[in-house]
Amino acid sequence: MKAAEVIQDWPDESKEAAGLVIEAYGEPREASPTQLIWQDVGQWKRIVATKAFQQHDFPAPHTDSVESFIDYMIPASKHSELAEFDGSVMIERTSGEVSARCHDEQANNLALNLMYDIVAGRRDVQEARSYYAKEFLDARRKQPTPYMEKLHFSAMGQTADPDERMLSDEQLEQAKAETENK
Repeated sequence: MKAAEVIQDWPDESKEAAGLVIEAYGEPREASPTQLIWQDVGQWKRIVATKAFQQHDFPAPHTDSVESFIDYMIPASKHSELAEFDGSVMIERTSGEVSARCHDEQANNLALNLMYDIVAGRRDVQEARSYYAKEFLDARRKQPTPYMEKLHFSAMGQTADPDERMLSDEQLEQAKAETENK
């Protein structure tokens, strides 16, 4: 089934956003009634456009339904700062992915570039939020928006963090034996 047919009955908010991705990258690799998925397109590991959308008021009211993923390891010490910066920046520590979900790819570039600035210590949360608002307004004014154009850093390889084992095989076997003996 063609992507245009899949999104035909989607709400206008998510249909418009998905249409922008279709226009940029063509047919997705995967399609279901509720989402479209592109793999390894442009600078992205994956882009997912969904029928469902979230209302998001930062920096101005809009909807989020397109999520762009990259491989990037975020130090655990920075997770809280990034959550404070923008609730639409998601960290998947175990898989080593970070993503941004907004209305379009350009806003996702903006959010991830600012995520990088926070992690690298170039901006604090308030500076990043202020810059996001400035560039958002500049886009409306048809002014230059360098952080919306592309990522200004490179995605990383080998970013998965399987964490540290706490339980030994012996402890697991002992717990299993205790259950079997009851």
